[in-house]
Amino acid sequence: MKKIVLSWMVIGSLLLAQKVTQIKFEGLAHLSPSVAMEIADIRVGDQMDAAKINQSIKNFFEQGYFKDVWVDKQGGTLIYHFKEKAAIANLEIKGYGTGDDGKKLLKSIGLKKGDLYDEARIKKAKKTLISRLESKGNYDSVVEVTTTPVGKGAVSVVFDVNKGEKIKIKKLNFIGASELSKGDLETGLANQEEDFLGWLPFLNSGEVKVDQLEYDAYRVKDTYMKHGFLDAYVSKPLMRVDYSSYNAEIDYQIKEGAQYRVGEVSIAQDIDGLDSEALANELSLKEGRIFNISKMRKDMKMLQEAAGNLGYAYAKVLPQMHKNAEEKTIDLQYMIQPGMQVTINDVLISGNDSTKDRVIRRYIYLAPGDVFNATDLKDSKNALGRTGFFEKVDIQSQRISADKINLLVKVKETATGTISAGGGYGSYEGLMLNASVSDKNIFGSGINASVGFDISKISTNYNLSFTNPRLWDSLYSLGFNVYKKKYEYYNFTQDQFGGSLVLGREFLRHFHASAGIGYVDNKSEQNDNQIVSSDGNVTFYDRYGFYNDKYKKTSLFFNLSFDNTDDFYVPREGMIAAVNFEFASLDGDDFNATVGSGEENGYGKFTKTSGKFGLYYGLNDWIDYDLILRFKARATLLSSGDNEKLPIGEKLYMGGIGSVRGYDPYSLTPLADPNDLNSRIGGKKRASATVEASIPLSEAAKMRLAFFYDYGMIGEDSFNEIKRSSAGAVIEWQSAFGPINLVFAKAINPEDADRTSTFEFSMGTKF
Repeated sequence: MKKIVLSWMVIGSLLLAQKVTQIKFEGLAHLSPSVAMEIADIRVGDQMDAAKINQSIKNFFEQGYFKDVWVDKQGGTLIYHFKEKAAIANLEIKGYGTGDDGKKLLKSIGLKKGDLYDEARIKKAKKTLISRLESKGNYDSVVEVTTTPVGKGAVSVVFDVNKGEKIKIKKLNFIGASELSKGDLETGLANQEEDFLGWLPFLNSGEVKVDQLEYDAYRVKDTYMKHGFLDAYVSKPLMRVDYSSYNAEIDYQIKEGAQYRVGEVSIAQDIDGLDSEALANELSLKEGRIFNISKMRKDMKMLQEAAGNLGYAYAKVLPQMHKNAEEKTIDLQYMIQPGMQVTINDVLISGNDSTKDRVIRRYIYLAPGDVFNATDLKDSKNALGRTGFFEKVDIQSQRISADKINLLVKVKETATGTISAGGGYGSYEGLMLNASVSDKNIFGSGINASVGFDISKISTNYNLSFTNPRLWDSLYSLGFNVYKKKYEYYNFTQDQFGGSLVLGREFLRHFHASAGIGYVDNKSEQNDNQIVSSDGNVTFYDRYGFYNDKYKKTSLFFNLSFDNTDDFYVPREGMIAAVNFEFASLDGDDFNATVGSGEENGYGKFTKTSGKFGLYYGLNDWIDYDLILRFKARATLLSSGDNEKLPIGEKLYMGGIGSVRGYDPYSLTPLADPNDLNSRIGGKKRASATVEASIPLSEAAKMRLAFFYDYGMIGEDSFNEIKRSSAGAVIEWQSAFGPINLVFAKAINPEDADRTSTFEFSMGTKF
């Protein structure tokens, strides 16, 4: 036996003494032979070593490309054989949903097309899917995985999802709560009781969000902290599920403690130029008020921004809280740690493929060499968003030394130009042809220009406009437009040629003032179709001379506007306000004002004053949902002398987008004859207001859904002669062709003379 062992040892030593003369690789696709040689870590000329060969096989398995690896030895030649894993040629999830949810889910499972098929990764992806479903409130979910060969060396992987059942929260129990109501405590929770008709927008469906349960306890605690209960204890939620009905109750154990009021409030800082007394007057939390953690955070942010406005970009505000349990008060001292004052080293811009750097720099209020200013940084981001050139704007600070930073301006451009051509046929308009070219940012210069035409059986419309918002990169703007339009209404044909030239200037950052001149040559005339008046003798329009207006108008324009919103198309914060004045002089033929009066009145002068106001407020920070509230208002007033004629084309009308939706555009107006619905003569006073709530529909498609209520008034002598309201919904789409609004409206209080409309759409409108 010993002799045999010895002989094997001799043979083994002879094998080990043999050298590697050649290395071959068979079955490789993902690795080149040179890379494979590096992984094997065996070279020609090395001694044959069984341990090194085994280690080389392990090295190959660690790459993750192979199902199997083995080695043959033929003399001094090592032959590595590989069976590679199949590549995933197609990856699909069925039964979960499409659109944004499906795309997000694919990203979350850790697999993508082109990855190698691996059983362990597939199992992990399946587990992730089930966890994701449970986090959405789906229980007893089943996920089946099907693989199908696709060609040679590739497979198609399909995850077939059966979502299971949704668990609904039927009851929340805040055990021990007495000082705060259940409604107060439930507000802001991710998991709330199911509302009646909970499937409607803005109502709670009651579906469990398991991944948010542990955070809901902190939200309840935060609610108590907002009401001064600093010692409140809130347990982790206990969810009890009835799996026969998939209904659940959630219990929170609560110990409220005492309510605290604010005692002394002070600010400790040693920054030159920072007035502690003035800052203390701006604080939300003041002595004697009930303590509120959210107001304290707001005060900390304000103090941090105040320090940032003096160049301290990395200032920290630390609240020191001293409780007095006997007095039930809490003293606050805000410690401002400024760090070093920093200056701007450089402004680095990226992401702008079309827009020139100099155009972007116009809207950045910080330049190399400037002392950092937090307000300037915020205003710069908002100003870039208001241009409408970018889908996304982000400005970050990059610290390069103790006292210098770079500003990294990252933008993602959006489509600003459109080229359109089309046509159609309408029962009234006949064959229609149209074409236009427009760009808000032509050639990346920041200039807005457009040219287009519309032609149909009853209309022709040509227009050309040009606006440079920053003339020669200054604060001045210059714009002009020229148009020629002719439109055949039922009662008259409007025929106008006109244009305007406007010069403006930005000042105080958010304000813009402009002045300009305008000219209109109006040759409108009454159509041949005559409507007999109530006396049966004289046609109504012959009697009053309506719609036969032929005049030339010269105008002076003055405008003052304010805009500090954060985005051009979908603002989530800020305000828009503007007031416009037009002083017009008319030159035209006289007309008879009243039948048989013999008084000759002519065109003269009139003043048009109009204003608009808009407020925008996003609730994402409050409710973790991109809900935007909007309030918009408009008003216009025409003033003229007692003996001066105002042409029909200059009067005011209401209805449609921009005033009261749900009524035909320009259909709401005073009537010259109450018995004649066609005697619409326009008003001199008009006002409207809108309340809107906008929610996201699809982030990928840039679509939102807005619900609205409109209210408007119009009249000849007073605003409230005609009052109308409506409600409805709008699909807001930031399409490649520009912003498109699809309006579905319902007139609330129409009268017999009103023409209502349930659907209309617009392109390119703002405000």
